[in-house]
Amino acid sequence: MKVASVADVKAKLSAYLQEAEDGGPVVVTRNGKAVAVIVAPADDDDLEGILLSRSPRFRQLLDKSRASIAHGKGITHEALWGSPAKAR
Repeated sequence: MKVASVADVKAKLSAYLQEAEDGGPVVVTRNGKAVAVIVAPADDDDLEGILLSRSPRFRQLLDKSRASIAHGKGITHEALWGSPAKAR
């Protein structure tokens, strides 16, 4: 993991993008405080996971689901997936 200032990243963006692809995340700082991370996704699924993890709407949906489960409104794993023999 590399750490670089906003000014340095602005001046050498292509190099930092390459660094993210080859060496891992680049933490971007402003006044010594982290403000962003440059991450190269491994594939489309990884990209989707990164985007969903930062989506306020998706996080709200997860929070609502967790609260529902905590109040006993969920179903068991078995009820959801059932037995493979029953699916035929």
